[in-house]
Amino acid sequence: MIIGESDKYLFEQMSVPKAVMTLAIPTIISQVVTMIYNLADTFFIGQLGNPGMVAAVSSVSPWFNLLTALSNLFGLGASSLISRFMGAGRTGDIKYVSSFSIWAGVVVTALFSILSYLFREPLLAFLGASADTYAYAESYLFWVVCIGGIPTMVSLALGHLLRSEGHARQSSTGMMFGGILNVLLDPVFIFIFGMGVAGAAIATMLSNALSVVFFAVTYLRLGDKTAVSFSPRVFTFRFMGDVFSVGLASALATALGNASNMTMVHLASAYGDITVAAYGIVKRIDQLPLNVSMGLCQGFMPLVGYNYASGDYKRMRSISVFSWVAAMIMSLCFVLIFEVFSPMILRLFIREDATSTLGAMFLRIACIAVPFTSINFLISYTLQAMGKGLQSAILTSCRQGLLNIPLLIIMDVIIGLYGMIWTQLVVELIMLPVSLGMYVHTFKQLGRK
Repeated sequence: MIIGESDKYLFEQMSVPKAVMTLAIPTIISQVVTMIYNLADTFFIGQLGNPGMVAAVSSVSPWFNLLTALSNLFGLGASSLISRFMGAGRTGDIKYVSSFSIWAGVVVTALFSILSYLFREPLLAFLGASADTYAYAESYLFWVVCIGGIPTMVSLALGHLLRSEGHARQSSTGMMFGGILNVLLDPVFIFIFGMGVAGAAIATMLSNALSVVFFAVTYLRLGDKTAVSFSPRVFTFRFMGDVFSVGLASALATALGNASNMTMVHLASAYGDITVAAYGIVKRIDQLPLNVSMGLCQGFMPLVGYNYASGDYKRMRSISVFSWVAAMIMSLCFVLIFEVFSPMILRLFIREDATSTLGAMFLRIACIAVPFTSINFLISYTLQAMGKGLQSAILTSCRQGLLNIPLLIIMDVIIGLYGMIWTQLVVELIMLPVSLGMYVHTFKQLGRK
C-alpha cells in the first residue's frame, strides 16, 4: 500500500479543524447510531411496561459491554500502531498487525463467551439479577454474549482497523449499518414474534453478524487501497507487545468502566428492581454525549498517531486542543438538554411512573459529570494515539479502579442511593488536574527531543 496524495494532505497539510472533522464526523455519527442501537433494546423492551425486563437488560449490559473492551484491546491497539506505521512509512508491517488483532481477538472472545455460559448462574447473581428477573437476564446473556460475542468483537475491531488508514466513511457506514439494522429488527422480534427480551438479544446478535459481512465486503472492494490483511498465513505474535501497550489502556478503561457499572447495579439491586431499571435507562441515555466524545476520539487518533510518528508535534498538539474544545462545547449542550427535558426523555423509555420519575432525578445528577468525563477521555486517548499506553493506563486505573469503585461503596454507605449517582462527578473532578498534569509532562518531554 502506498499512501495517496489525498491521504497525505489530510494527515499533514489540511487545516486542523477540517482534518479533525473529516475523520471525526463520520465516527461521531457511527457512535451515535451505535448508541441508538444500544438504546433500542432498552427502549423497545420498556414499551412492554415491565420494569423487571428492563432491569434484566440493565444487569447484563455491563458484561456485554466488556466485548467492547476486547475490541479495544485488539482493534484500537492495532489501529493506533497502524497509524503510526503509516506516519513512519512502515506500511509493509500493517498486514502482520491486522492479522494478529483479528485472529487473536477471535480466540480470546470465544473463551470469554464459553466461560460466560459455563458460569452464568453465579455471574448473573453478581450482576444483580433477582429471582424475578433471572430468566430474562439469562436469555439476554445467552444470545448477546455466548452466541453473539465473536461477531460483536470482530465488527467493532474491523471498524477500528478501517479508520486507522483514514477510511473513516467506510468504517462509520459499517457501524451505522449494524445499528440501523438492530433498530429495525428489535420490534420485529420483540412484538411481532412475541419474543420479548430474547427477541431483543437475537436482533442484536444478528445485526452484529451482518455488520461483519458488510466490513468483509468493504475490504474486498478496497483492494490495494488498504494494507490490512486477515490471512492466517501472516499471523504473528511479533507486534503483540506494541498492540497491547496501547490497546490494554483502552480495554482497561472500558473494562473498569463496566466494572463500576456492575458495582453500581449490584448496589442498586438492594433498593429494588425499579431502581435498577431506572439506573439502567439513565446509564444508556448518559452514554450519548460520551459516545459523541468517543467518536471524536476515534476520529482524531489517526491524526495524532500519524503526526507523532512523523515528528510534527505542533500539529499534533493543535489537533488535540481543538478536539478538547469541541468536546466541551458539545458536552455542555447535552447537559442543558438533559437538565431541562429529563422527565420527558425518561417517559419515552418507560411509561411506568415510579421508574420514569426516579430516572429523571438520576439523569439530572449524572449529566453534570459529562463535560469533565469528556476531557479526561480525550487526554487518555491522545496519549494512546502517541503510543503512551502506560500513562493512559495509569489515568484509567485511577479513574475507574482506584477511585470510582471504592467511592461508590463509600457513598452508598454514607449517603445512600443518591450518593452513588454523584460519585462520577466527584471522580472526574479529582482526576482532571491529574490528567492535565500528565499531558503537560508528556509534551515537555517531547520538546526535549
